Amino acid sequence: MPIAVSRSTALVGVCLALAALALLGQRLAHAGAASKQEVVAAELEPVAEAPARSVLVVHVVGEVRRPGLYRLRDGARIADAVHRAGGGLRDADLAAVNLAAPLVDGIQVFVPSRVAAGAVAPAGGASSAGGGAAGGLVSLSSATVDELDELPGVGPITAQKIIDYRAEHGPFASVDDLDAVPGIGPTRIEQLRELVTP
Repeated sequence: MPIAVSRSTALVGVCLALAALALLGQRLAHAGAASKQEVVAAELEPVAEAPARSVLVVHVVGEVRRPGLYRLRDGARIADAVHRAGGGLRDADLAAVNLAAPLVDGIQVFVPSRVAAGAVAPAGGASSAGGGAAGGLVSLSSATVDELDELPGVGPITAQKIIDYRAEHGPFASVDDLDAVPGIGPTRIEQLRELVTP
């Protein structure tokens, strides 16, 4: 026997069924969206790539065929820079240069001559020229960056700091004044004391 249902009861039942379906549909939509987001996130993860090779710029000077600025690949050695500059000249003292050292962007590679390699005097060989002084000592008050760079333990950056200090404070009065130059300490001063003059 059929159950008698009033129109209002049927309407309420249909509304409840629709509400239940809407709620179920909304939960299913959120679940589907969450799984799609996870898949998208997984697809967008970065893939490890080989780093791009950078280019180094170095300045090759001294006893080489073509001194100048050269661009070399990252990981190149000083030997590569000397080779790019045409190789050493006949008087080049390549044994005085660490050809196996790795290059760093912005450095100067100096290839000395055999004539000047045994002396502290500048590459020109004359100890009285430029920053040289009597007895082959390098004058702190007049030496060039290249002349200071030839001193043991003094690279181009420290040589430039000495020049900058001299320009700001005037000529050196004593070798001990080097202590005021950034990067030079008591140990380095003792190493240079017999090689330089104020």
